[in-house]
Amino acid sequence: MTEYTAFFILAFSTIFTLINPIGLTAVYLSIVEHFDTKEKSRIALKGTITAFVILIIFSLIGDVIFSFYRITVSAFKIAGGILFFRTGIQMLEARVSRSRSTPKEEEEAGSKEDIAYTPIGIPLIAGPGAITSVMILSSETPEWELKLLLFGVITLVLVLTYMIFQGADYLTQRFGTTGLRIVQRIMGLILMVIAVQFVIDGVGSVLKSWFNL
Repeated sequence: MTEYTAFFILAFSTIFTLINPIGLTAVYLSIVEHFDTKEKSRIALKGTITAFVILIIFSLIGDVIFSFYRITVSAFKIAGGILFFRTGIQMLEARVSRSRSTPKEEEEAGSKEDIAYTPIGIPLIAGPGAITSVMILSSETPEWELKLLLFGVITLVLVLTYMIFQGADYLTQRFGTTGLRIVQRIMGLILMVIAVQFVIDGVGSVLKSWFNL
């Protein structure tokens, strides 16, 4: 397996699982239930574009943030791993993380003129987990080829997210709530494994620096 293939698999599985568009279909539908099909499509498009811009920005300024606050990638990996693990547990329990969407935000969404930017774009799609993941992945890719690959992965994941939101009604009818929850639990388990590996890598780097290994 080449370096690019390995990075693509890691980046795609991490970002797609953290955004979890399949698990978010029920939340998305509850927010846009009062809109017609055309308006739902517009909201889904604007929401995914908003999330795309946010994720690209944070992937570009990740190094600046680390440098400004004197944060090491290892420390961010450990913190990110803990956040991902918590999110994974919630996915296993078929619950939406409170850091992604709150009942109050969903209630307010019905009265907003345009809900595509928030809560759908942020924090439903581009939540804390997704933002953390792109910052970590970007910081570990000094080569411009890998950074371009990361941008491509972000684009691919958000295109898939838009398509899944477009077919949210069909998915719900086809697979039912139980089927979607099963998929969400599987993705939660994958995310927990990724989270543990992030913590192991972060702790390993810290120990090596301490003991000059």
